[in-house]
Amino acid sequence: MPPLWVLLALGCLRFGSAVNLQPQLASVTFTTNNPTLTTVALEKPLCMFDSSEALTGTHKVYLYVLVDSAGSSNASVQDSAKTPLDSTFLQTEGGRTGPYKAMAFDLIPCSDLPSLDAVGDVSQVSQILNAYLVRVGANRTCLWDPNFQGLCNPPLSAATEYRFKYVLVNMSTGLVEDQTLWSDPIRTNQLTPYSAIDTWPGRRSGGMIVITSILGSLPFFLLVGFAGAIVLSLVDTGSSDREMTHDSQITQEAVPKSLGDSESSYTSVNRGPPLDRTEPYSSKLQD
Repeated sequence: MPPLWVLLALGCLRFGSAVNLQPQLASVTFTTNNPTLTTVALEKPLCMFDSSEALTGTHKVYLYVLVDSAGSSNASVQDSAKTPLDSTFLQTEGGRTGPYKAMAFDLIPCSDLPSLDAVGDVSQVSQILNAYLVRVGANRTCLWDPNFQGLCNPPLSAATEYRFKYVLVNMSTGLVEDQTLWSDPIRTNQLTPYSAIDTWPGRRSGGMIVITSILGSLPFFLLVGFAGAIVLSLVDTGSSDREMTHDSQITQEAVPKSLGDSESSYTSVNRGPPLDRTEPYSSKLQD
């Protein structure tokens, strides 16, 4: 794929005059998910209008949106005096009854565009995208915010075809000086119903099924192991308590019994006939 600056340079050469040109979807180099359900990213009209360098600061570009229908490619965005329409999203029922002005931005001279060499710098990505792209349908709160001021660019409808047009307006006179053709119909994405989602395992690889099964059963085994550890700890605690109680009872009973037995044995051993009883017997032997 050629570098981004090559693509944009070719785009600038292509956009020499706006009379026979149309707004285009943003390149996949900038955005991969486009359109979405409610937004459409378009390339800005860089170097599109003649003498854009001299028009900087005195002119603005208006972006108009219209739901595609019969004759929509010929819809006008100005009155007989070349004054641009100021119709809003609500006034046109979201572009169904006529074009509405969704955005207005200043012209940027080609020499002032940020360098695409810095596209890898995360801190500059937002600045680069804002310089090269416009996103229709990006404001989700303007319709319901009573304090909002300015042009409202609310989300688009899903599964709906839209057309877009750039208009160059002289801010000193308030008149239209140049404009593009309406774009080709661009359709927003459609939400996939739940019943249409394919959940049959045959659509998935064997490795994915095995990994999913293992990950799904892992919490069960962890829970069983945790419960088993708690039960074993309770059983060990109960056994230790019973052993300590049994040992203490044996010790308390054994000490007094041993003392009593030794005293009785000692007493029985020391008992014998009185010493004075042997005297008569001895005297008889002498006689």
